[in-house]
Amino acid sequence: MKRQEFHAAIRAFCLCVVYVNAVCGIGVNWGTIASHPIAPPIVVGMLKDNGINKVKLFDADPWTVTALAGSGIEVVVAVPNDMLHRMASDYGNAKEWVKENVTTHLHDGGVKIKYVAVGNEPFLASYNGSFLGDTFPALKNIQRALDEAGLGETVKATVPHNADVYESPSNQPSDGAFRSDIQKLMTDMVNFLDQHQSPFMVNIYPFLSLYANDHFPFEFSFCDQQGQPLTDGAVQYTNVFDANYDTLVWSLKKAGVPNLKIIVGEVGWPTDGNKNANIDLAKRFYDGFMAKMAKNEGTPLRPGSLDVYLFSLLDEDMKSIAPGMFERHWGIFRYDGKPKFPMDFTGEGQDKLPIGAKGVQYLPKQWCLLKKSVKNLTTVWPHVDYACSISDCSSMELKSSCGDLDSYGRVSYVFNMHFQMQDQDVEVCDFNGMAELVSENASTATCLFPVQIVSSANSIPFHCLPAALVLGILISHLMGRLIPELIHLV
Repeated sequence: MKRQEFHAAIRAFCLCVVYVNAVCGIGVNWGTIASHPIAPPIVVGMLKDNGINKVKLFDADPWTVTALAGSGIEVVVAVPNDMLHRMASDYGNAKEWVKENVTTHLHDGGVKIKYVAVGNEPFLASYNGSFLGDTFPALKNIQRALDEAGLGETVKATVPHNADVYESPSNQPSDGAFRSDIQKLMTDMVNFLDQHQSPFMVNIYPFLSLYANDHFPFEFSFCDQQGQPLTDGAVQYTNVFDANYDTLVWSLKKAGVPNLKIIVGEVGWPTDGNKNANIDLAKRFYDGFMAKMAKNEGTPLRPGSLDVYLFSLLDEDMKSIAPGMFERHWGIFRYDGKPKFPMDFTGEGQDKLPIGAKGVQYLPKQWCLLKKSVKNLTTVWPHVDYACSISDCSSMELKSSCGDLDSYGRVSYVFNMHFQMQDQDVEVCDFNGMAELVSENASTATCLFPVQIVSSANSIPFHCLPAALVLGILISHLMGRLIPELIHLV
């Protein structure tokens, strides 16, 4: 072993000793598409309190990145999809981006940036090829800029891919190969990553396998050995995560890079917005997955430790719901940093509630509800339509946490969500005289009527929001027109 490799191994061992609360190799995704994001210093405190020493971001917002300075937490910063063309078309842009978002943070007491994620699932089939021409050139320009800045040995560029970039006609991993329409592009890209000793990053979602196919074997979604085994030659698979991961391993082998390092950029389970998105199933998934990680068993084709980022740390109430109502509920923690369920970050049976956010302040304890005196709800629905289109009604999906509310409860839930997300503006709680403010908590045993938190991001003008966030708001607005159909199902 080379001297530098030995020292790196010692440092990694020491980190695992220091961060005794978490399985080594586990990180989390920290998304911020929320109406009231928690202040970054508080989130960093959460990470440290729970022994999480790796975090993956979806941009390089200095408000977030600088909060990680001096924390010792390993960081993935990102170039969003809407910047790929800019990075691809002009090397100068990539060079300036690296200077402003990487180099400036790398100093004594600074941010421990490990990777730059170029784009986020840019080859999704649903994007219809929008980013096919820009992603690889952007990757090459960012890596070149890192190399020229003298950072190429310590900071690597990669592209987080959705698992749909590879496929298996027979559903057996050994038949896996990169998708036919992008096979040459993917082959060129993975060989570039291999040449620069950069990893391949992939997002694997067992929940989505279940969501997309009503006939998908339910038990196969979890890592607790209860699934009916899938046999592939001499290999048996008991869960879809291992089978999916090894389909990628075969794809890389066929592309000529059998030993390319793999990082799982996202894996997790949502807790609301779908019949299979709930706390019980999320806990089951995480319990099995963390136990698997603690054993360092890897997968049949890649035994040993895995590098994984859980998705995600916090719920995000302004994410696009185009993929499904569950999109806003991937967090291990709620919107306010409170843990949702006991979780064993060690994977060794130490089941306990994660440590929640400290120092979060709430808006006043008041709720906006439909007046009990309103008997004819015919005139209410246009207001409900409007409120849902610009707030979050995803928990009212059938068989979700608020799906069994009666008509009064459903309307009140919508009114309150709009009121809270609008920073409790009293003028918002009117709805043509049909709403009122109350001081008694309207939450039920299963349905939370939230009180929003105080957030320093509340004052950011709409035109200053990141383009990805604005797009999410617009898509959510369009999708919101479908919400009243759910609301009327009482």
